[in-house]
Amino acid sequence: MRIALLGGTGDIGAGLALRWAYDSNHELVLGSRDPEKARAKAEEYETELDSRGVDRKITGFANEMAADRADVVVLAVPPYHVADVVADVAEKLDENALVISPAVGISSDEDGMHYNPPSAGSVTELVADAAPDHARVVGAFHNLAADRLANLDVDLDLDTLVVGDDPDARELASDLAGDIEGLRALDAGPVGNAAEVESLTPLLINLARYNDGLHDVGVTFE
Repeated sequence: MRIALLGGTGDIGAGLALRWAYDSNHELVLGSRDPEKARAKAEEYETELDSRGVDRKITGFANEMAADRADVVVLAVPPYHVADVVADVAEKLDENALVISPAVGISSDEDGMHYNPPSAGSVTELVADAAPDHARVVGAFHNLAADRLANLDVDLDLDTLVVGDDPDARELASDLAGDIEGLRALDAGPVGNAAEVESLTPLLINLARYNDGLHDVGVTFE
């Protein structure tokens, strides 16, 4: 599949790009507001993969061009930019395009990180409201430590929770997650459940802050 990672130059975008490039044959396109930055990062990821004996082509474009003709669009951008990015690429989204949102609204104070959802209830719901009707929106990859994901020397053994109103879209997102070795997707139901899923992220960050050895903590369910 053709996967466009908008914000693919950032932490979670880097992790997903490297893992999909390393573990799958999907066509990967990085998007950024600055196309030169996207191209530079694409070359950086290619060099990292080449050092591990993996010859992969990754391209970089402005967000709108990256989203054009993509089967899957991952919004790997900060939550306060999500709605604007969706508006920028809306006309480029193919019929039945899968739009994946991993963003989480978080605030911080001296105690730690706290869940801070938008008025829509969750960032996933915000994306669903902003996206064109033909796009299929799911939330996934919220609770993954970006550093751990991007470090190909680390074996993963993690779960990610997938939410979305379209069961087929949730299944496709789960299949894509499963293409990353060591990552298991679990169906968490409709978009209305996104707040519960997203709210795990600040909890994990706080655990990492207050407990030695949990810098890259993730979740598994048994």
